Amino acid sequence: MKACVFDGKAVRIDPDYPDPNPAAGEVAVHVRLAGVCRTDLEIVKGYMHFTGVLGHEFVGTALGGKHEDRRVVGEINCVCGRCDMCHAGLPTHCRNRTVPGIQGRDGAFAERLLLPEANLRAVPDGVSDEQAVFAEPLAAAIQIGRQVDFEPGEEVVVLGDGRLGQLVAQVLRAWNLRPRVIGKSPAKLAILERLGIAAIHCKEARPGHDTRIVVECTGMPDGLAMALEFVRPRGAIVLKSTVADTAGPNLAPAVVNEVTIIGSRCGPMDEAVAMLARGEIQVEPLITATFPLDESPQAFEAAARPDAIKVLLRP
Repeated sequence: MKACVFDGKAVRIDPDYPDPNPAAGEVAVHVRLAGVCRTDLEIVKGYMHFTGVLGHEFVGTALGGKHEDRRVVGEINCVCGRCDMCHAGLPTHCRNRTVPGIQGRDGAFAERLLLPEANLRAVPDGVSDEQAVFAEPLAAAIQIGRQVDFEPGEEVVVLGDGRLGQLVAQVLRAWNLRPRVIGKSPAKLAILERLGIAAIHCKEARPGHDTRIVVECTGMPDGLAMALEFVRPRGAIVLKSTVADTAGPNLAPAVVNEVTIIGSRCGPMDEAVAMLARGEIQVEPLITATFPLDESPQAFEAAARPDAIKVLLRP
């Protein structure tokens, strides 16, 4: 099959990559559409030291199992079910997990991929491929609500106007909160404004250590330092960025102001699909471009541009 592979040095197309062979409990999925994520861009910089087929955001058609011939999306943590984390009800932190396109498992930038059948979620007929491909990052946005108790109607600062920041802001609004997005791109901020979400250019923002909850989605090494400028004493910062650059910020303000810092990663795919089906999230304005799989290297270049939000690949 044809696949987009990272060999540790470059992103390239392999026209004869081995076809996936399902193990017991696994299902092959024909990929219909896949999304380039900030994590993918960080992997090609060395994050996670991954080599193989890239990509973890997708919608496809199941080629077997209980969802055979139906469109599906997939939970990306493939777990053992035997370790202490799995037994503790924390399978996304499985000690032995593999993650497509990130850790120990080939990903979705190919004609087919493999996932455990238990990871697959059926996509309702009313949800388009272009909407469904956002299910994984949307689930990551929803996860914030499982980790933070919001006060009714409160203002929440979201740092970053890119792929995830846009989804986080829409999720917060759907929960009747008041997101305020701080970003760098006039075009991206304009999308938020058209959706009725408060958006401010970072040059005009005036951090005052006065916000109880700050969600950091910058995708930048200095994102935490920026969040510390906005959060109030005894407030909380939710970190969503994963970056290859490991240079650390000055954490003294977090200690002095007794700030809670919460790492946040994957979330509930079922809830993400349901929000899309109810029309609560508008993803179409976030699609920058769609490339054929043959042009994966060009898609990565496009996704890395400052004005890009979401670049898609179509096998």
